Amino acid sequence: MVATPSKAEATQSTPKVNGTGRRETILSPRFYTTDFEAMANMDIFNLTPDYEAILEEFKFDYNRRHFVRTPEFNQSWDHIDPKVREHFRVFLEGSCTSEFSGFLLYKEIAVKIKDKNPLMAEIFSLMSRDEARHAGFLNKAMPDFDLQLDLSTLSKTKKYVYFAPKFIFYATYLSEKIGYWRYIKIHQHFQAHPEYRIYPIFKFFENWCQDESRHGDFCSLLLRSDKKNINGLQANLWSKFFLLSVFATMYLNDICVRNEFYESIGMDTRKYVEEVLRETNRDAAKAFPVTLNLDSPKFWDCMKKCEENNAKLSKIDDSNAPEWLKKVQKLPHLIHNGLQFLTIYLQPAIPAPKGVVL
Repeated sequence: MVATPSKAEATQSTPKVNGTGRRETILSPRFYTTDFEAMANMDIFNLTPDYEAILEEFKFDYNRRHFVRTPEFNQSWDHIDPKVREHFRVFLEGSCTSEFSGFLLYKEIAVKIKDKNPLMAEIFSLMSRDEARHAGFLNKAMPDFDLQLDLSTLSKTKKYVYFAPKFIFYATYLSEKIGYWRYIKIHQHFQAHPEYRIYPIFKFFENWCQDESRHGDFCSLLLRSDKKNINGLQANLWSKFFLLSVFATMYLNDICVRNEFYESIGMDTRKYVEEVLRETNRDAAKAFPVTLNLDSPKFWDCMKKCEENNAKLSKIDDSNAPEWLKKVQKLPHLIHNGLQFLTIYLQPAIPAPKGVVL
């Protein structure tokens, strides 16, 4: 899972329809590209044993027989409440797009750096295998809900965002780790409340999230390959930026867009979001030099204000006003969101415990 929008993309959730007929929002998953030459020339020799160890773990392929549809899938799902069904469709589509985004990025990296950096290329190739497996499994579930997603067309019509390699590492580490905690928390919820498990795909989440965690560990190793990524003022600033970007995106996406879905399966959305962010923040202390202070009420107060702004932005989008007027009406709310993000960013960060960075 890699499709993680930047902080700027977490300011509103305006529905749009692209050329494939898919509804998109500013919070929709993005596709990424990077400087493949710079990545191919990365000096990883001081960490070669660590890379080789991770490669062997990926080769073992713990989930090679896991993502197989069981007979339980072979039934009609029309009995699901139409409102819940629609929320689940959105969940499926967003999740599939995120996994497919990861597959495309990892596969392209593997192909482009193979000649100069075969060890790292092989690991990226195996990561793309995992993401393709995830995306394919989700895509097979879509016809059960009268939904189709042409992944080949999607790869050609999606806009690609350029990130320098180190930014890919920061963002992907957080994307994979937050993906782990999202899946495991949902799995734990259904273990405690199986009556809310509306579809058998949730039974696959426990093993699924282990793939996400391994991918994150690899990205942590990529960050450590250049000490400038984890030491010094610049590393601290970028760590704070990406933590805020990913956390703000999840908060606004789940609270403003997916809240009804989580509530329909018996979850407390706010509790879920807070738990996932706190666990991911703790994990980040193993890879980043600093983390955000989520114990500060300021963080949650600012996020709440952004949530309120997003509700106002949605109302403006749903109005019949001319487009030029909508842009004018949105401006103060967008500026206010930006101020909230800046307020959080300027709060003192929490230094990672010495010796924890792996």
